Amino acid sequence: MDICQVIQAQHDEQRTMFAVLEEWPRDDTEGLGAVWERLAILLETHAEAEELHFYPELLALGTGGADADSVDEEVEDAIGDHNSIRDGIRAAAKAKVGSEEWWTAVVDTNVANSKHMGEEERQDLADFRQQASLDLRHELAVKFLRFMALKAATGITPKDNDPQEYIEDHQDTKVTKGDRAPGPATDSLTASDNV
Repeated sequence: MDICQVIQAQHDEQRTMFAVLEEWPRDDTEGLGAVWERLAILLETHAEAEELHFYPELLALGTGGADADSVDEEVEDAIGDHNSIRDGIRAAAKAKVGSEEWWTAVVDTNVANSKHMGEEERQDLADFRQQASLDLRHELAVKFLRFMALKAATGITPKDNDPQEYIEDHQDTKVTKGDRAPGPATDSLTASDNV
């Protein structure tokens, strides 16, 4: 079990669930509402688990992957994306399921989430794969999945975080030698300025 694989698999599940909503019969609002509620719970518990378990370790070990300027930029952007996703979830909760307003909120959530997943897969996960040990990646996967299961069982309330405050609060996450990937410490691979 590896935190990077768990996050990637949940991203795939999120993409699938948005596709299910797009194909669901429009006149079955009870079904639409149930599928959406399940997806909203997944989106929020996933975001909270990342903020609690993944991003502090990424801040401690990461160097900025792919086209990210720095690890701080990666995490600040991710927290801001989570807030945009939460905005969509809240907007959908205020609208009648199946209404134009509801669909707009669902699509807005999908757009924000798709943008977030692409960046996270290209930057954060690549950075963490290169910098974190397999033992740490396993340990975080267990913590991440445990948190999500317990949280989903008790219900969710989306809560925004200030991206800059989050970075400041987690700058001092402690790293041991065993947390780092084997081999000499190097920066994560980055994209050229031509991309």
